[in-house]
Amino acid sequence: MYGRPGRGALAGIQGTLTDALLQPAVTRETRFMGLLSSQVGTKEMVLLCRQLATAYEAGIPILQGLNLVRRGGISRKLSQILERASARIRQGATLADALRPESKYLPAFFVEVIAAGEQGGTLDDMLRDLAEFYEDLLKLKQGVAVSMVYPGLQLAAAWFLGSFSLRLLPYIHGTGGRTFQFEAYVRDYLAFQGRAGLVALLVAVGVVLLGRTGLLDVITGGIKMFFWPFNMISRRFALSRFFRSMSLLVGAGMRMDRCIQHAARVTMNPLMERDLLRAVPLVLQGHTLVEAFSQVNCLSPVGRDMLAVGEKTGKLETSLRKVA
Repeated sequence: MYGRPGRGALAGIQGTLTDALLQPAVTRETRFMGLLSSQVGTKEMVLLCRQLATAYEAGIPILQGLNLVRRGGISRKLSQILERASARIRQGATLADALRPESKYLPAFFVEVIAAGEQGGTLDDMLRDLAEFYEDLLKLKQGVAVSMVYPGLQLAAAWFLGSFSLRLLPYIHGTGGRTFQFEAYVRDYLAFQGRAGLVALLVAVGVVLLGRTGLLDVITGGIKMFFWPFNMISRRFALSRFFRSMSLLVGAGMRMDRCIQHAARVTMNPLMERDLLRAVPLVLQGHTLVEAFSQVNCLSPVGRDMLAVGEKTGKLETSLRKVA
């Protein structure tokens, strides 16, 4: 049912593929994101899609491809997900149907694209596009993380130097001509930093709990949506993810209303997602995308123009990819 013909080359290819696929994939990002969310991390999604695409194009059956990915040093959680999916495929389920019960851990966007690829007979293209999509998303996240390193170092330096200096002033003015007790000051400063560290730990625990319940997304979404300068930066990143995923779903042949719904979820901003979903009822009523998205406030002028160009020229997928 799955995989392409390649009997003569399969034995030779498989050894090379096995070496390529069996690479360690458990990363800091995977472990850290596991604290905030039960979803599989972006790096592991890149690995999963790329390895499945490589195996499928080489003619390896999908069950064997899943087994190779499981042996590739991935996290235990993803390995268990793929093991359960493999069991469902052995019972006659398609790949999408086998993955759909794992929606708590796998993005619904990923499963829907797999389903569209199976229905249209383009699973190899969809797996390759998914790999490219998650690679782009990973680069985007890494770019944001790198750009935050220098401001983070500045903030840390300002905290330690500022707190050191401010707590030093009362000791200097309170000596009254007596010898400055440096050891007493150091003990007091370390005690202060210990209390500050405890507060930071409690805040971190609170963030983890909020992330597990989903409230963190709502809070951070509001901050990123309305507070300068976060609103300008995060809106561009979110719209980039929206248009990139829309182009992928449109190319997969998915219904337009479902394209919008799944792409809006990829923005990872509940408030922006709610705003983008306002276009869905108008699309279902038969309006054009330009008319439907006229009710959406977060869309950029460039995005509206590219939607219009894509609809008029019949090259919506290309236009969406370019604006992303």
